[in-house]
Amino acid sequence: MPNGKVLVVGGRYNSGRVTQSAELYDPATGSWSLTGAMNTARERHTATLLPNGKVLVAGGAGGDGGGYFSTAELYDQTTCVWTNNGTMSITRSGHTATLLPNGKVLVAGGYGGGGSRVSAELYDPVSGKWTATSSLTLPHSFHTATLLKDGKVLVVAGVSTFGTIPIAQAELYDTGLDFNSFWQPQITAATSALSLGGSLVLAGSRFRGISGGSSGHSQDSSTDYPLVQLRSLESGQIIFLPSTNWSTNSFASAPVNSFPPGYALATVFVNGIPGTSRVINVSVAVPTPAPLTSVKTLTNGSFQFAFTNTIGALFGVLTTTNLALPLTNWTVLSGVTELSPGQFQFIDLQATNGAQRFYRVRSP
Repeated sequence: MPNGKVLVVGGRYNSGRVTQSAELYDPATGSWSLTGAMNTARERHTATLLPNGKVLVAGGAGGDGGGYFSTAELYDQTTCVWTNNGTMSITRSGHTATLLPNGKVLVAGGYGGGGSRVSAELYDPVSGKWTATSSLTLPHSFHTATLLKDGKVLVVAGVSTFGTIPIAQAELYDTGLDFNSFWQPQITAATSALSLGGSLVLAGSRFRGISGGSSGHSQDSSTDYPLVQLRSLESGQIIFLPSTNWSTNSFASAPVNSFPPGYALATVFVNGIPGTSRVINVSVAVPTPAPLTSVKTLTNGSFQFAFTNTIGALFGVLTTTNLALPLTNWTVLSGVTELSPGQFQFIDLQATNGAQRFYRVRSP
């Protein structure tokens, strides 16, 4: 999720029953917590994080005679509520869902009881509607779908019409961007390394498009300003960066937060047309000495402290009951949570009111 948590939804119990429940994993605390349940119990569905931060769950199966589904649901992380969001043209289980560069989701293949599917369709987060697109040349289910750098989608292998025979077939889906390469925005220079909490600054050309009203074409846009996407090469996480200043030849983003360090691809979209990408090294912000702003023991015996520091900095916590021990013998606790830009908090869930513990906060 954009906040760094992991959403796990649906699936099957050991008893064989399919569930509609969902949970969130917080890597900062190492804990799981229940969140809103889906409207339908599902397994073998797909879950796609959309650019707007919502999660699209589509298709799947009910198990125990529950059949196969064509329905879809949207999860809103701000309310933790699922809402039904239309239906696909056909039931699908074991299909693939691929987020395309234009923000739409390509759903392809799958199994529906009578065999593997050959059809494919597109979900548009803006309209909330599903529309048919060109079909596969062969039926596929339980296959893979990989978005390539040129915007095409590679579908590989899976099983055949009757769901039992493995196939070696590979196919390419052309997203049909249908634009002249001369219209593509070009990046000539970019901030790298980009420190978390800093601004991504791009220089190039054709950052201003043609202003016009939408007429239904998938690449039409009613705006002429650049949209800049940052995609983590390791995790695949995507964010769109709001602009503080832009022109035909330049772009400056607001501070970049809540994004994994490491290499990422920066891509400029103008009128829905993606330009060539530039590799950005997203680095951890440099911390400063961290004076505590609050220290307290919680009612359950846990110990909490907070401090301010550089936006985007990463911290770990060590603890011991004996200050004479070398740091190599201290216990490593979970990471520190950045509650808001520059505001950090740590809670030791293992602390008790009767034990004396010492802490050391350090940056990797």
